[in-house]
Amino acid sequence: MKSRVRVGPSRIAGQGLFAAQDIRQGTKIIRYIGQKITQAESDRRLAAGNAYIIGLNERYAIAGSTPKNTARSINHSCDPNCETEQFGNTIWLVAIKNVRAGEELTYNYGYDDEDYANNPCHCAYSIVVAISLVRSIGTASSSQHLSNVLPGA
Repeated sequence: MKSRVRVGPSRIAGQGLFAAQDIRQGTKIIRYIGQKITQAESDRRLAAGNAYIIGLNERYAIAGSTPKNTARSINHSCDPNCETEQFGNTIWLVAIKNVRAGEELTYNYGYDDEDYANNPCHCAYSIVVAISLVRSIGTASSSQHLSNVLPGA
């Protein structure tokens, strides 16, 4: 059975991908489609600001900027309900938890500390963790990190 999804306004960032029906853990939800490009071309496009690229293997990536790629609307979360899985030369978003109809679909983009400076997390989970960290530690560095996550904090 093909899972239905919809694109709509997101609390995380701009537009997001939402479940239009209940989805069970382990379900292949939607295929990430786009142009197969080399890693060198991937690096060039990422440097130019193309955010819709997912690695396929050490030689190739999928550039999913085409409007036909509905999966490109999935946002990051530090506590995701999906992950990407490769099946042959295709990449699918797969539910790693049961997802209720209307819930935003998310996956962890896998940013490291270097990437974080240019791509701060705005997911609700990171905000809750940051608030808890500041309350428990109360340090200036924690408060500075929180101000990066929550404007005005």
